[in-house]
This record gives sequence, C-alpha cells and structure tokens, in this order.
Amino acid sequence: MKNDYTAIIPVAGTGTRLRPHTYTYPKVLLTVGDKPILGHILDRLKKEGFKKICLVIGYLGEKVREYVSNNYPDFKVNYVLQEEQRGLGHAIWLTRSVVSGPVFIILGDTIIEADIPEFLKGDFDKIGVKKVEDPRRFGVVIEKKGFVKYMVEKPEKFVSDLAIVGLYSFKNSSILFSSLEKLAKSGKTTKGEMQLTDAMSIMIKEGHKIKTVHTEGWFDCGKPETLLETNRHILSCKKNLKVQTGPFMVIKPVYISPTAKISNSIIGPNVSVGDNVVIDNSIISDSIINENAFIKNGNLDKSLIGPSASVTGRVDSINIGENSEIKLSE
Repeated sequence: MKNDYTAIIPVAGTGTRLRPHTYTYPKVLLTVGDKPILGHILDRLKKEGFKKICLVIGYLGEKVREYVSNNYPDFKVNYVLQEEQRGLGHAIWLTRSVVSGPVFIILGDTIIEADIPEFLKGDFDKIGVKKVEDPRRFGVVIEKKGFVKYMVEKPEKFVSDLAIVGLYSFKNSSILFSSLEKLAKSGKTTKGEMQLTDAMSIMIKEGHKIKTVHTEGWFDCGKPETLLETNRHILSCKKNLKVQTGPFMVIKPVYISPTAKISNSIIGPNVSVGDNVVIDNSIISDSIINENAFIKNGNLDKSLIGPSASVTGRVDSINIGENSEIKLSE
C-alpha cells in the first residue's frame, strides 16, 4: 500500500521533568535502548513507508535538525518553529502552511507500539486509545460503537478510562486545519492551552466521525523513572543487539556501543552504554550512560548519566547532566 501520509511529530517541549538533562539536550534526543527516543520513532515511520515528515521544533531545535539530517537523509523533512508552548493543537495548527493531504500525528516524547497500518487504512479518521488506571493525567475519550462520542482533557471527575495515547490519523488535513483555525479565532483554551482534542470536538459536532484504535504498548519518556522503564522495555524486546566482549561481565539485556571501553566491571541488566563511554572497576544496573561519560569505581543502579559526565567513587543512584562531575571519596 502506497503511503501518502505526512507524519507530523511535535518535538518542541522543554522536558522540565527531565532536568538537568534537558538543560542541554531536547527531550526527544535522550537515549533509550540503543538510540534517542526520536530515532525509535523515525525508524518505525521509515519501516511503515512514510516519506514525508514535519517536525514542530522549539527548545534546542537545532540539535533536532542536526540529528535528523545526519541520521535520516531519506525523509523529506519540513521544520516548523513553535516559539511559545501553547499546546498540542497550537503545534499542529502551525504546520498548516507546509502540510496538506492525509496526516498522521505521533507525539515525539513517547514510544508507542501500535498497528500503524490500521491507522492509515479505511475511510475514517482515527485516534489511538488505551485503558489506564488514572485517567486524570490524560485526555480521554468516550466511545460509542467504536467511534468517539466526545472527549475531555484531563478530567477531574471520572468520565472514561480510555486515555488518548498520542496517535492520530486524518484522511483530509484541511478539515482538521479548518477546525483548528476556528479554535484559534475563538481564543478558546483548555488547561491554558490550545488543545487538539477541542479541535476534534468541533469536527465531531459538525458530523465528522473519528474511529478509536485500541493500543497496548505505550511507554512514556517524560520522567527519569519512566525513561528507565522504557529503556528496560526496549532492551528486553531487541533480541538482536550485539554486545561486545572483553575484560568485563555482562548480564543481559544490555546495549553497549562498539566504541565504549569497559574493564573490570559488571554491566547489566537493563543498561544502555553510549558511544565512547569509559567504565572501569564498576558495577552498573538499570541505568542509561550517555556518550563520552566516564565512570570509575562506581556502583550505579537506576541512574541517568549525561553526555561527557564523570562519576568517580561509590554511589547507589544518581541523575546528572551533561559535563557534570561527581567525585566521592572511596
């Protein structure tokens, strides 16, 4: 099946809950498994035959541009700048000058394992949903016979446990952009932002049908603990990751860059080690060690080590950003 869809990927968020890492890196370029979050998303889109993507960039957007141009030259890419964080609806509305035809929207800060071809086939627009225990954190849908009846953004009282997971497909983007235009002109906001759910509600009120697609695999990358959880999941699923051998012990699953230098250490389980990392005389589990980091005499668990950071001495759990240094007495 020919794929004429443009994939819109909003990646303008500042990632405040992932500081200090997001002081110097956009959230979507943080590593999970063997590559950045955005890399996993783009790999999946490439696999599904997407040729055109539109990235809504903002904070540290030049780093996103550099990563995509260096690693995904086959995509036809447009970039749209969202200077002020005014909501998902606002981000999508900004793409109206460079996007036309059918669109597929996927959020840039989550790893979603879904049947993407299901979103692209058939005659209806579609939205991905998943049952959750605490729907107050999400936009939710109330469905009837497989279609959206109405939507509520982060409800205080229970109305539905079907959360919106961040996957949408629209057969005719002009209808979506028309609804977003009406929303923008009205000045209506929900929770202080211009919401995509409000634009979709306009579409439904005008008789447009939106079908629900139930999705199981949905992994958040918005906080340190969920980033590590997603890392565990990706490592457990990737059976073909090559692991170098040397003067160290590996407890799978792990990813170790071929350029990492490790000695007298135990690595794993659930550890990602980036390019040019140096690790000596250390025990590391359930952690992400980003490129060019240095660790000596460490004992790390549930830790996030930023690019070019240095850790010397025994420590149980730590979260440090790029170019930081921790030196503890033995």
